[in-house]
Amino acid sequence: MTDPKETKPSFGKAIGAQATRKLQAQSERSHGVWYGLGMMGIVGWSVVVPTLLGAALGLWIDRNHPGRMSWTLALLLGGLALGCLNAWHWVAKENEAMRDQKEDEHE
Repeated sequence: MTDPKETKPSFGKAIGAQATRKLQAQSERSHGVWYGLGMMGIVGWSVVVPTLLGAALGLWIDRNHPGRMSWTLALLLGGLALGCLNAWHWVAKENEAMRDQKEDEHE
């Protein structure tokens, strides 16, 4: 005869598997529509803030130290480039974290 303990999973293992499934479902739900909108907002602000700071600094320089070159335009473009690099870095980091999480779930 076989031992009934060997054929049936233990109560602790069953509870652990159920808890794992529940946590996985919660993490999948958190990446819904609102999560996506929040990510777009964060990425947008990471571009907008350096752009506006560059424009404000450029306006201040142009008012206090006028010259032939427009510092407003130059620093606006510099802030935009810095913001885009910042957003690209942040999105790449989040993408890598999501990929690592998926790989951990499949193991």
